[in-house]
Amino acid sequence: EEMREEHYASLQERKYKTIEQARTMGPKIDWKANAPKKPTFLGNKVYTDYDIAALVPYIDWSPFFSVWQLRGTYPNRGYPKIFNDETVGPEAKKLFDEAQVMLKEIIDKKLFKATGVVGFYPANAVGDDIEVYTDETRSERAELFATLRQQVETENDDEYIAMSDFIAPKDSGIADYIGAFAVTAGFGVDELCEIFAKDHDDYKIIMAKALADRLAEAFAEILHLEVRKNLWAYAPDEDLNPSDLLRVKYQGIRPAPGYPSQPDHTEKNAMWRLLQADKQGVNITLTESLAMMPAASVSGLIFASPASKYFAVGKIAKDQVESYAERKKESVETVEKWLAPILGYV
Repeated sequence: EEMREEHYASLQERKYKTIEQARTMGPKIDWKANAPKKPTFLGNKVYTDYDIAALVPYIDWSPFFSVWQLRGTYPNRGYPKIFNDETVGPEAKKLFDEAQVMLKEIIDKKLFKATGVVGFYPANAVGDDIEVYTDETRSERAELFATLRQQVETENDDEYIAMSDFIAPKDSGIADYIGAFAVTAGFGVDELCEIFAKDHDDYKIIMAKALADRLAEAFAEILHLEVRKNLWAYAPDEDLNPSDLLRVKYQGIRPAPGYPSQPDHTEKNAMWRLLQADKQGVNITLTESLAMMPAASVSGLIFASPASKYFAVGKIAKDQVESYAERKKESVETVEKWLAPILGYV
C-alpha cells in the first residue's frame, strides 16, 4: 500500500508539457543537409533458411550469462572479462564451453532453422505519425505508424522526441523511406527441448532456449549490417567489427514496438501487414498478446537518418493518449490498456 501511494505521489509530482507544446519542441533536422538515401529496392526480401553458422561471430554473449544469473563484478562484468572474475569466472567458463558444444551440434545437425524478412517502403512524417505509401507516387497510404512523444518536463527543457522526427515531413517535399524486419532462429527449438524433457534435463532446455535467443539477436545484428552497407546502402563504407556493432557505433536505429522508443506493442500489427512475416516461408506469427512465435524472434523498424537515436518516451499525459487513440482509430480505454506502464496519470 505504501509503495502504491509513493508511486501515485511521484506521478503527481511530475510536470508535463502539453502534447501541443512538446510537438513544437521536437528536434530540428535540416533535411536538405541530411537528404534521405533511397534503398536499393522497395518491398520485401525473404530469407527462408539463413546459415546459422554465419550468425555465430555476431553473438552477444553477455546476456547469455544473465540467463544463468551469473554476473561478474567490475571490471569483469561482460563477456569475455567475466571469465576473469574470481567468484563466477570458473562457472561462467564451464557454461560457455558447454554452450559451444551444443552450438556445434545445432549447426552440424541443422537442429535450428533461421528465417527472416526485411522490407523498405516510401514514407513521410505527418505530425507524430509516419505514413507508409504503396509506391513512389506517395498518393496511396499502405500503413500508418503512430508514434509517441516525450512529455515529461526536463531541467534543460531542450527537445521532446518522437520517432516520427527521424523521417522527413511530408510537407517538406523530400522523399524518405522506412524499413522493417522480423527474424527468428527459433524453428527446431521446441523439438529439441522435447527430447531433453524426456530425459528431465532442464539444464539443456534452458541452454537450448538461451542459444536460440542469442542467435536471433545475432541475426538481427547481421541483417542490420547488411541493410546499412548493401540493401539500403546508406553507410556503404562502414567498417565496424562485431564488438563495435554491439556498442551501437553505427548510423541509424532499429527500435522495436514494446521497447522504450515505442512502448506500444500493437504497432507490430502494421509491421506484420507490411512484411507478411507470418507467411512466405518466414512463418513468424503474433500471439493475441502480440508476442512473437517462435519465442526466439526479433523485429523492429529501421531508420536511416544520421539524426536518429534511441530514446525513452517515458511517462505520457492524457492529452497525448487521447490524440494517439484518435489517430489509431481506437478507444482511449484500449490504448490505455496497452500503454498502462507509461501512463502518467491514474
